[in-house]
Amino acid sequence: MAEPLSRPIVIAHRGASGERPEHTVAAYRLAIEEGADVIEPDLVPTKDGVLVARHENEISGTTDVADHAEFAGRRTTKRIDGQDETGWFTEDFTLAELKTLRARERLPQLRPGNTAYDGQETIPTLAEVIALAKEAGVAIYPETKHPTYFASIGLGTDAPLVAELHRAGWKDAGAPVFIQSFEVANLKRLAGMTKLRLIQLVAAQGAPADGAAASYAAMTTPAGLRAVARYAWGIGPDKAMLWNGDAATPLVADAHAAGLRVHPWTYRAENVFLRAAFRRGTDKAAHGDATGEIRAALAQGIDGFFTDFPAAGVAARGEGSQ
Repeated sequence: MAEPLSRPIVIAHRGASGERPEHTVAAYRLAIEEGADVIEPDLVPTKDGVLVARHENEISGTTDVADHAEFAGRRTTKRIDGQDETGWFTEDFTLAELKTLRARERLPQLRPGNTAYDGQETIPTLAEVIALAKEAGVAIYPETKHPTYFASIGLGTDAPLVAELHRAGWKDAGAPVFIQSFEVANLKRLAGMTKLRLIQLVAAQGAPADGAAASYAAMTTPAGLRAVARYAWGIGPDKAMLWNGDAATPLVADAHAAGLRVHPWTYRAENVFLRAAFRRGTDKAAHGDATGEIRAALAQGIDGFFTDFPAAGVAARGEGSQ
């Protein structure tokens, strides 16, 4: 088994989002109960500049906003990172208005059991996530979503994020915080604003939306990784980037050679998300061997991993049972 640069951490992706609606206090609390080291809030701003935890700023799939007649007129189409999106957007609501909405399961076809919790939770703020993390003694792993887009409409997220984290007393590389982004320019700006650990997210295809690199593929060559290491502490690659068929790619070794930690995303239990060798049966929603898939990645020496099922992650790391 290859050695990681640091003890592998279990990162609860949007909380225990395989078992509760994502980005809710209930999902984060369950993740902590299951032994996660880290809870992950994706962050988007409200109209009044408050950072809240949603996977996207378009919230029709994760809240009951469509059921609120008073907000019907706010349905609109926007162009975000080169894509047209239609729905309701957090930046068109004050925090007080967003707090009247209730969270719901984003993937009801795959996770019908989670719909039993629809309507029970509000949208949490970053401040609420920080308070929960401090209470439980776990780390947080905030993602800045669409930073270039939000800066373009006067709702930049970098400065408010750093201010909130520093206000919590988290100011240096020893703090229980990792800040992540798929973009490059904002991570470089953040490197000048804080000493907190920064993670460059990379996808199996495409390029950063800010145009700061030609492609994610170029960023994950040995030379590209050395460049990333000048401003980031680690990378968060799509888990598919660790494999070429059944053979390991050199990504983990190359990143470690550049001094970067590696936290791949996202390990989920449903067959549709698993590599073929770990699927069980043909039902896309049925659970396969997520623990086995995570163990295969751990054998490559990864330093942590994102999972919707923290209990499976803890089991894969060799602590407790699924």
